Amino acid sequence: MQKEPNIRKLEIFVENICQEGGATLEKPLKKCAAAAVIKNPYAGVYTEDLTELMEYGAFLGDYLTRKAVEAMKIPVAEVHSFGKACIVGLDGEHEHAAAIMHPRLGAPMRSFLESGSAVIPSAKKIAAAGAALDIPLLYKDGMLVRSHYDSITIRIPDAPHADEILCAVAFSNGGRPRARIGGLSVEECVGENGLD
Repeated sequence: MQKEPNIRKLEIFVENICQEGGATLEKPLKKCAAAAVIKNPYAGVYTEDLTELMEYGAFLGDYLTRKAVEAMKIPVAEVHSFGKACIVGLDGEHEHAAAIMHPRLGAPMRSFLESGSAVIPSAKKIAAAGAALDIPLLYKDGMLVRSHYDSITIRIPDAPHADEILCAVAFSNGGRPRARIGGLSVEECVGENGLD
């Protein structure tokens, strides 16, 4: 089930990295994060049942993934890495971020990408408006592809309010520029962890 949250703000962040270590890249690395600032229905109130936030996660997984890939202006097949993260405003709990991200947000991300057997890396924190959020990135089809261990940092100056949650998903079209610490390559990766 998908229940649409009350979205106060949508922001899209796109990075195009054209040079690294003094060298121009043959193909720029593109990273993108789409973030929604939503009302937290459980701010300041303890409840055992967090179903409403889980339903928001199902909606946001699809909605934000579509917005991000559209902003990247690349075919879906060119998306390499993914990640997700939340900042809960000061009147909320860490578990509110978990309820959005873990039960239902990932399935629509994978469905839209038509791939993504690896775990979707995540981060969560409680913070005031303007806090930075580091969204981890991982190769979507193999956890052991070290070249794709990365992140994108976003910040919204007026979010989240104490009774809000900032939820974001992120993607890239490749690994770190000039990666050279070994490990499996994308071409060698098979199975969920890159080995099976």
